[in-house]
Amino acid sequence: MGDARRPPAVPIPDPGIADRAELYRALEASVGSAFSSDPLAPNPNPLIIVISGPSGVGKDAVIKRLREVREGIHFVVTATSRAKREGEVEGKDYFFVSKEEFLAMVHRDELLEYALVYGDYKGIPKQQIREFMAKGYDIVLRVDIQGAATLRRILRNSAVFVFLVAESESALVKRLINRKTETKETLLVRIATAREEVRHMNTFDYVVVNAEGKLESAVKLVESIIDAEKAKVRQRTVAI
Repeated sequence: MGDARRPPAVPIPDPGIADRAELYRALEASVGSAFSSDPLAPNPNPLIIVISGPSGVGKDAVIKRLREVREGIHFVVTATSRAKREGEVEGKDYFFVSKEEFLAMVHRDELLEYALVYGDYKGIPKQQIREFMAKGYDIVLRVDIQGAATLRRILRNSAVFVFLVAESESALVKRLINRKTETKETLLVRIATAREEVRHMNTFDYVVVNAEGKLESAVKLVESIIDAEKAKVRQRTVAI
């Protein structure tokens, strides 16, 4: 009875001389099922990439270039309670809301993270992240060290944390000097702050050196990090 239920043997032609289509069909018949054309690797999950680092390391330059060269990424627009400055565009630079509106957003739990910065509120809207991740976009968040620490507590290991640094402390100080936007007092504050912030590097997943004149290399490394994360067998899963 066992032999009666077994499918009849199918002759497989010699692979060296057989027609490819005929050989393919014979192999399917021999294994008892059609070969699937579905991808063997699962589709990668959308990522949240948190980019941070000390002042003066070129976070904005890296993100601006990444926006230019990488498709499928959404750079989150932050909500703020401060007044719009000349040249700023609503929905591109920030979402400008009143202090009362911002606090109402906090009350409704609509913000992933928020902080009071120099008297004005800034926060990351959850709905914006949900909408773009549902479309398959990766999300990039540019935050300061304090904001990154808060996001680590909230997102834990579900997001990718990238720490940007200059090639050395000396190089960082020279960049701050070259910006010509600081007083001697604020320079000292920024240097002291940067030294403290570098100590948080070990709480991040990756470190990227943005060396002077090597912006393209830094951006390519960030892209490589994203590609590597998408190739992982155990994907990060984000719930916002």
